[in-house]
Amino acid sequence: MAWNEPGGNRNDNDPWGTGGGRRGNDQGPPDLDEALKKGLEKLNRMLGGKGGRSGGGSGSGEGSGGFGAVLALIAILVVGYVIYQSFYTVDEQERAVVLRFGEYARTEEPGLRFKVPLIDDVYKVRVTNVRTAESQGQMLTQDENLVTVDLQVQYRVSNARDYVLNVRDSNQALAFATDSALRHEVGSATLDEVLTEGRAELAINVERRLQAFLEEYGAGLQIIRVNVESTQPPAAVQDAFREVQRAREDEQRLIEEAETYRNKVVPEARGQAQRMIEEANAYKAKVIETARGETARYLDLLEVYVQAPDVTRERLYIQALENVLSNTSKVLVDTQSSGNMMYLPLDQIMRRGGGASADNSLGGLEGSSSQVDIKSLTDEVLRELRNRQTTNSRTGR
Repeated sequence: MAWNEPGGNRNDNDPWGTGGGRRGNDQGPPDLDEALKKGLEKLNRMLGGKGGRSGGGSGSGEGSGGFGAVLALIAILVVGYVIYQSFYTVDEQERAVVLRFGEYARTEEPGLRFKVPLIDDVYKVRVTNVRTAESQGQMLTQDENLVTVDLQVQYRVSNARDYVLNVRDSNQALAFATDSALRHEVGSATLDEVLTEGRAELAINVERRLQAFLEEYGAGLQIIRVNVESTQPPAAVQDAFREVQRAREDEQRLIEEAETYRNKVVPEARGQAQRMIEEANAYKAKVIETARGETARYLDLLEVYVQAPDVTRERLYIQALENVLSNTSKVLVDTQSSGNMMYLPLDQIMRRGGGASADNSLGGLEGSSSQVDIKSLTDEVLRELRNRQTTNSRTGR
């Protein structure tokens, strides 16, 4: 007979060790319903309910005990959820704006914080990271030309309360303010300024105006930097604009070459002018000093001439002859006794005179006039003149 065959008084072949509805020392899995019931009874006893079974009221006791256990479990879950929702953490990069019944209550710093569940609303805002917004569009310049500008704005949240409460969408407000500030500044500049050297100034002006707009809105944002990525004319005129740019570059190159040449020539000309001025000043000083010396010599000579006119006149005449004869080796003398011109070869006279004086005189004539022995040369000339006059007088007789 099989172990579960009906009609058997004893089922010894039950694999779970149960027979005839009686549980023995079995080692099988527990009954799930019975385990749940025991757990609810224990929980009911812990909460002050009555446990166990008694007489005919066992069904009613089990029903009330199970309902109380469910309520207790729900209460525990609710309390745990409330406790969980009452604490929150604010990160180092964040600030928490707390609203109580929709009204601003406080701004929390980083750390573990407490709030009243279902009453307080917490908005966490990152205030340390730098955010980026971009703007692009075509706009008119002051000289009524179209230009395309690409702009990048770097910003961060400076006031978490204003960022959450004053503006519904701060990022959209930033985009509108950026477009307004950019169009205002571009409309106040010419096309050449926007496309060339005015780009840096354009970025500074846009940053200043955009920050003023955000402060007026109370958006709680701080502009860190505005970068003008590119400024381009419309596609239809880009080729012409490139030609203009190349012409300007050539102009700038020629200007720089001219500046280089000017920096080279002007100092040289200034140096030459200064040298000529110095030479003129030196010549001026020389002439003035020479004139002063001649004047002083003339005044001294005048005093001597007043005292002895004849002697002074003869001496001056002799000095004049010395100055003239010191630069020549031949002298022509016109005598009064005859109409013949007398030729005096001084170089031969000096050689014939011999001696150290003649050598010194000849050397002075060939080299420096200061070395000539004027006295000996004069005596020789006078002696020659006398001889020739004597010869001419004899011939005339």
